[in-house]
Amino acid sequence: MRDCIYGLDRKVPLLDGTLVRYVNLDNAASTPPLKSVVDGINSLAAYYSSVHRGTGFKSRLCTEAYDRAHQIIAEFVGADLNINTVIFVKNATEAINKLAHRLKAPPDHVVITTRMEHHSNDLPWRYNHRTAHVRTTPDGRFDEDHFDSLLSEHKGKIALVALTGASNVTGYIQPIHHLAEKVHKAGARIMRAAAQLAPHRKIDMRPDDDPGHLDFIAIAGHKMYAPYGTGALIGPKSDFLDSPPDYSGGGTVSVVTPDEVYWAGMPDRDEAGSPNVMGAIAMAIAAETLMKKGLDRIAEHERELTAYALEKLGLMEGVTVYGETDPSKASEKVGVIPFNLEGVDHALLAAIAGYEYGVGVRNGCFCAHPYVVELLKLEGSEIDKWRNQFLMGDNSKMPGMVRMSFGCYSNHEDIDRFLEVLEMIKLKEYRGKYYQLPETGEFLPENYKDDFSGFWRYPDSV
Repeated sequence: MRDCIYGLDRKVPLLDGTLVRYVNLDNAASTPPLKSVVDGINSLAAYYSSVHRGTGFKSRLCTEAYDRAHQIIAEFVGADLNINTVIFVKNATEAINKLAHRLKAPPDHVVITTRMEHHSNDLPWRYNHRTAHVRTTPDGRFDEDHFDSLLSEHKGKIALVALTGASNVTGYIQPIHHLAEKVHKAGARIMRAAAQLAPHRKIDMRPDDDPGHLDFIAIAGHKMYAPYGTGALIGPKSDFLDSPPDYSGGGTVSVVTPDEVYWAGMPDRDEAGSPNVMGAIAMAIAAETLMKKGLDRIAEHERELTAYALEKLGLMEGVTVYGETDPSKASEKVGVIPFNLEGVDHALLAAIAGYEYGVGVRNGCFCAHPYVVELLKLEGSEIDKWRNQFLMGDNSKMPGMVRMSFGCYSNHEDIDRFLEVLEMIKLKEYRGKYYQLPETGEFLPENYKDDFSGFWRYPDSV
């Protein structure tokens, strides 16, 4: 897959002015584009036009490509378009918010989600519905016993069960079809937030008559090698046809009179305005590429990499890995490993890795504050102290971790390079002097300013 990635092995400047091959271990946040995506979009740019209702050749071409993108994404997740619809949105966050706004439920019904969710699969439910959160086990796994008790407690009054496909913090994959059977038996429906899962594992919505079928799915292009600003919500047409769209305007209607509005069918009524044609087509190209390359092969490669990294980290003194630490259980998670190095602030470690060694990782709480706090086993007084400091504008003591995350193109050399960096940081073998910005918590090297001019800048005005 390394030959399939655009911009791989580019050299980047370090603090001392030297150039090194960039190692990207921040794939859980966003992945680089596939060459097939960049090439496809560049070739389409010459024919770009508005879609739907245009009679010119370019418009007809783009309309055909845009409509076909819906079909490809449906194929990618195993959705039957006779029953379901694919709605293109900005990202998975917007997809989940759309569903949260459109979901009809009596006031006494609840949405069941979990304590391990990304904020995007937590906050939209909190502010639109009553919620109940499934606990996690001490090692950060989904607590199925507590889940069963919540299903029993709220049976008959469950608006939806919204679960992550794979945690962006620990990488844990939920046995979603097994859980879906329980949800349907309780008379409820299930949504899989699959943004983190889509580039790593095959997704199968399954037919509606299958007890383990998925009712809704949310995915994002920027996590599946198509960073052009598109996500998708997949679910039953009937859920969107029986109410007005949450956004109205151009493209959402069939007929408008001074007194009446007749809404369009799906997905048009929920794709208001001029859509992100390039983004949708990019996402479809990425989906096709992943399907052709084989998501099962990708999963096996990432399993092997994850097991290798867990084994190596387990041998390093001073390193605490959160979540699964057993290399033999690497198949139970995607390639995401959160950890801390004793005596080194997570933000400082990430800064040194980037500025002095050309390794990109992420640090912090990864938009999953409740989950990270539980994994860190912080006590109430510690949480209160951090929150109070934050409210006073000081993020310098913000709890967190460092996260290394793999893509389909990652290899052993990338892991070994980062492990060498960890050893050097342990020994304080870095050159820069760093200061912390209290308002953000990030560390910056003294007397240094990035110069991006030799790498990219906005084109000069014509």
